[in-house]
Amino acid sequence: MSLKAFIGGIAFSASLLTVTTAMAQTIVAADGSSTVFPITEAMAEEFQKANPDIKITVGMSGTGGGFKKFCRGETDISNASRPIKAEEQKVCKEAGIEYIELPVALDALTVIVHPSNTWAEELTVSELKKIWEPEAQGKITNWSQVRAGFPDKPLVLFGAGIDSGTYDYFTAATVGKEHSSRGDFTASEDDNVLVQGVAGDPNALGFFGLAYFEHNADKLKAVKIKAKDDAPAVEPTVDNARSGKYQPLSRPIFIYVNKKSATEKPAVAKFVEFYLDTKNAIELVKEVGYVPLPENAIAAFKKRFANREVGTGFTGSKIGVSVDDLLKEQLVY
Repeated sequence: MSLKAFIGGIAFSASLLTVTTAMAQTIVAADGSSTVFPITEAMAEEFQKANPDIKITVGMSGTGGGFKKFCRGETDISNASRPIKAEEQKVCKEAGIEYIELPVALDALTVIVHPSNTWAEELTVSELKKIWEPEAQGKITNWSQVRAGFPDKPLVLFGAGIDSGTYDYFTAATVGKEHSSRGDFTASEDDNVLVQGVAGDPNALGFFGLAYFEHNADKLKAVKIKAKDDAPAVEPTVDNARSGKYQPLSRPIFIYVNKKSATEKPAVAKFVEFYLDTKNAIELVKEVGYVPLPENAIAAFKKRFANREVGTGFTGSKIGVSVDDLLKEQLVY
């Protein structure tokens, strides 16, 4: 090979590397929670209309799966339906990944049954524990075992996969211990699989975020929940989640942003700023069926991102805490 050809090859390789690097700067990678997926997807679609030169990829590997990728530096944004866990914080720290924690909406985790189910119009949290606790495996297999008067029909269960933040929150809120439940149920990180499962079986019961119920309300029925046996039964709705009436299954949901990505990739910063724009944070969140944060909270989290404040204000899922109190804690940490 001539010296001229050799130098030309080096120049071509350098040029290709420059193009590849430039392309990487215009791609924003998000992954994680299937619950947060509809919000981030809606934000991405609207953002790309105004910014066609930037590509947003949105995966759906569950909150836990998303954090694994995020803490390996594979994604810029991690969608999460629960706060980051201590062990995930440790993995991120060891990898040098700093993150900005941003609550983006509130959710009413919804217990659902088949529309033909006429007996389980409401359930108590203690009954949900009876159904889902580890000791129920192989034992509580019939609706008649849940409550006297319920029919002698098989109890068929569907729920979020164990990598899902929804699974973690639901088990903490109902069983009393995060990541603890019976194992003999159909599990999936894809909420659409759960929709199809419950919609296809008259004896089924499952759970997932409010938005997936609202988008499939013609195929499913939502169960009213009693926080205590003598408490009123409360329907999972946007208003009841906002007011704090729907307990203990109301929760904040999040995105976590890699600080380095936000600092070094203008496309990431631009997308997150779009995400936190007050109009988008209210209207787009409502559009996909979730509860927008109050405007003062949106403004505070916008400031948190602008200042690139890293860390978490949570020590785990906080069950039964009102949304207002939870946000007050977040706004001062």
